Amino acid sequence: MDIYKPLVALLAIVNPVGVVPFFIHFTSSLSREQRRKTILVSSCTAGIVIALSALFGLKIIEFFGISLASFQVGGGCLLLISSLQMLNAQPAEARKEEVSEGNSKADAGASIAVVPLAIPLLTGPATISTMVIYADKTRHWWELAILCGYGVVVTVVTFITFSASSKIAKVLGQTGINIMTRLMGLILAALAVELLADGLIKLFPVLAARTIG
Repeated sequence: MDIYKPLVALLAIVNPVGVVPFFIHFTSSLSREQRRKTILVSSCTAGIVIALSALFGLKIIEFFGISLASFQVGGGCLLLISSLQMLNAQPAEARKEEVSEGNSKADAGASIAVVPLAIPLLTGPATISTMVIYADKTRHWWELAILCGYGVVVTVVTFITFSASSKIAKVLGQTGINIMTRLMGLILAALAVELLADGLIKLFPVLAARTIG
């Protein structure tokens, strides 16, 4: 397994810079101390979701009797949809339904750091699918440990990004954020096609034979 591909995919999917506008919106009425706590909780929650997906995602799939190849194709489709939304520079608008659901949960007493910031804005179905797919490709315990470690990397990147959210918004502006989102969407689209191709070949081995031929 190429240990760098999962990290590239995760950073493209999580895309904390693209979530900055939401972070500013949801924390606009909070004090500085409350905002710091929100940053810490949301960042750590995203990392925990990633690590748990890598450790237990496969077992959950087996419990429901789903083949990994089918899950890989489904996950690849999710990644491709996410990348298309990012290429349109509208990752946030595409998640309005999830945000609305998150808001209702937040109003019910859940912390906005967890819902909707960490889930689903930072780590949604596409993130979980990606970790499950790459976890299956691991052949050694240290590879799985690296996958879990990427959760820590995402935590640190998200923490730094949210901490500098005001400066990032001023420097990049909405245009800059859109450009970065499109670039990450292009990378994610390439990774999605690769995952889809791998899954389809597992489901339909004849495709591999035709490719070789």
